[in-house]
Amino acid sequence: MIAILRMEGTNNEEDIYNAFAALKYPVEMVHLKQFTGEAKKELEKSIFDYDGIMIPGGFSAGDYIRAGAIFGARLKKISKELKEFVREGRIIGGICNGFQVLTEAGLLPGIDDVIVSKPQISLGVNDSGRFECRHIFLKHENKCFFTEKYEKNEILQVPIAHAEGKFITSKRILEKLKENGQIIFRYVNRNGEYAGYPFNPNGSMENIAGISNPEGNVFGMMPHPERVFYPYLHQEKKKTGDGRRFFESIIEYLRRRI
Repeated sequence: MIAILRMEGTNNEEDIYNAFAALKYPVEMVHLKQFTGEAKKELEKSIFDYDGIMIPGGFSAGDYIRAGAIFGARLKKISKELKEFVREGRIIGGICNGFQVLTEAGLLPGIDDVIVSKPQISLGVNDSGRFECRHIFLKHENKCFFTEKYEKNEILQVPIAHAEGKFITSKRILEKLKENGQIIFRYVNRNGEYAGYPFNPNGSMENIAGISNPEGNVFGMMPHPERVFYPYLHQEKKKTGDGRRFFESIIEYLRRRI
């Protein structure tokens, strides 16, 4: 079963829930307090009740301090459990605000340890200085368990909706991401070429749009695959939605793992 982990301010949980439900995979909404022991006793849950956790987009805790910071800090209350969860091969995914949460919690990039105490990646304010909300193009450069059903170098069209998505990290982390094949998606133009604004919508270093941990079972991306699950959600005519295979990849991995 998949847990869609929400808290005050998240707003894309239903889209992700509906994607899994459409593929007939068991999925459940869970509030963060149910994992951290802050809910009523009868509502408490263990993360080990689930095979995977998905953290949706939105504006958790109003994005005060910086995007994803408060959600990430609260998630650290169960760092020990999360470390074991990841080591067991279960999955944790984050989309948009969820990606920001995973970096703030220290779960990505996962290079020095499964979880680190301080963020090693920042998803900063867009270079444009404004909220960017439109369809963009992505190049699938490396596979992880979340993207196995995409072809290498395939070009996807996926929506974005964020004001803080500029990928920034140190030279050391960037080189490790490249060496390990952890850069999963990059922003490109229609022809699959790296390009600046508006194709790189936020000014991300080396056009990075999504990364995984070295093992491939923790993943975050800024664009929203759940918003193009169906072909009619695209701006152009498609036989299937470009986001559908994202969820199919997750399900196939979890079924194989079980």
